[in-house]
Amino acid sequence: MTLVYVSIGSNIDRVANIRTAVDALRQHYGELTVSSVYESAPVGFTGENFYNLVVGFDTEDTVDSVAAFLHNVENRQRRDRAAPRFSARTIDLDLLLFGDLVLASDTVQVPRDDITDYAFVLAPLTEIAANERHPVTGRRFAELWHEFNKAKQPLWAVDVPLS
Repeated sequence: MTLVYVSIGSNIDRVANIRTAVDALRQHYGELTVSSVYESAPVGFTGENFYNLVVGFDTEDTVDSVAAFLHNVENRQRRDRAAPRFSARTIDLDLLLFGDLVLASDTVQVPRDDITDYAFVLAPLTEIAANERHPVTGRRFAELWHEFNKAKQPLWAVDVPLS
């Protein structure tokens, strides 16, 4: 079994899209560890605020199978792949970690750079995996979050029931 972490984000019909994605992951992978939902302003463009969270689960699937499943869920939720990178999203599912695998291929990059670049990824990841280590730096996520410049990317927890 491999422990996997996935970031989930939306700023279009946020609650419905996040719930749909979490439900799809639960149905496919079973029990999930789920962080709180965090709200933050968009990065790189002006628009509605995002809701973000991170989920963790164990799987026997390959990294490519997990990536393909996430892509499929995004497609079912009408993710606009023609939109610019920094734009509104119905749903964004990013494979953050696949065990301690370090891989950069045409279809998958793990660990994702987003982990150390964005508060809306690192904060929820730290909430559910504080003592896990970044596969490249070897540092615990709690340490990375402690040192993160939180004033640069403010975010706050919001009450969004996901069950």
